[in-house]
Amino acid sequence: MNDQRVDVTVQGDEGSNRLDRVLAVRTPALSRSRLKALILAGQVTIARANQNAAAVRDPAYHVNAGDTITIDVPPAAPAEPEGEDIALDIVFEDEDIIVINKPKGLVVHPAAGHETGTLVNALIAHCGASLSGIGGVRRPGIVHRLDKDTTGLMVVAKNDAAHASLTAQFADHGRTNEMRRGYKAFAWGVPNRPRGTIEAPIDRHPHAREKMAVRESGREAVTHWTVLEEFADRMGRPVASLLECQLETGRTHQIRVHLAHIQHPLMGDAVYGPHFKTKASSLGPLSKTALEALDRQALHAYLLALEHPRSGEILEWTAELPGDLAVLRNHLALTE
Repeated sequence: MNDQRVDVTVQGDEGSNRLDRVLAVRTPALSRSRLKALILAGQVTIARANQNAAAVRDPAYHVNAGDTITIDVPPAAPAEPEGEDIALDIVFEDEDIIVINKPKGLVVHPAAGHETGTLVNALIAHCGASLSGIGGVRRPGIVHRLDKDTTGLMVVAKNDAAHASLTAQFADHGRTNEMRRGYKAFAWGVPNRPRGTIEAPIDRHPHAREKMAVRESGREAVTHWTVLEEFADRMGRPVASLLECQLETGRTHQIRVHLAHIQHPLMGDAVYGPHFKTKASSLGPLSKTALEALDRQALHAYLLALEHPRSGEILEWTAELPGDLAVLRNHLALTE
């Protein structure tokens, strides 16, 4: 939404009469921080019946049903990322692709609040000019992503041909090709059967922009899961499980949203599983300490298989659980 004028009519059913909150509902393509900046900069005007439009610089200004809000959105001018010397755990690399085992805490590409220190910055430094322009200035070579605190395998394209091939494979999600993505997920509770499939559409949460949610208006989302291990609490009751999840689609936060939807949210997930925090009290002392030390969702992308863009060979990589999840798993498996 660059260099545009956006007109919004207040309907009165937005859930709030604050200007910034109404705009957040009516213009989901603009982030809350972007909207606030535009309001403060005088780029937002409001016209009421029989009144001339006037600029409003207060995000908390109260609007009324029927008001017409106009937003002048200037062209964005994102800076081109620069290379940074950030260590990468490289699993595979050739002239076309690079596969890395992403650690927790590493943001994939620059965005508001994370302009530096990202995987893209590291890749530009490592690969040099070969990444220039691939996938767009801000996301060179990126064809899929992992959340900041999700660990595991990612593939990045190093040239245009590889980018086109990988993009097509990820769009297909293994329906007609050999691409597979496997995750290991530590979830609260134990499902009542050994395996299953979650088919539930995912869309932006209606009230919290940072979250996704299962909604009828959403895009198709399919997750297959299998129980690998079951864990008991101090009283011998089922308390958690280790699941393998395979994706048939690639929606934002898909596994996190889907597992929460079936009442088995990821351990450590403060966004989608906050109501399960009390379950930690039933864990043994070592497991409880390991979970507190985790400080992130317990999710790891352990498997990646795809067709090589140039040779057509089917390649497959696996990554062991990182240290924090391995400690959690070992303690959960103990009888404390």
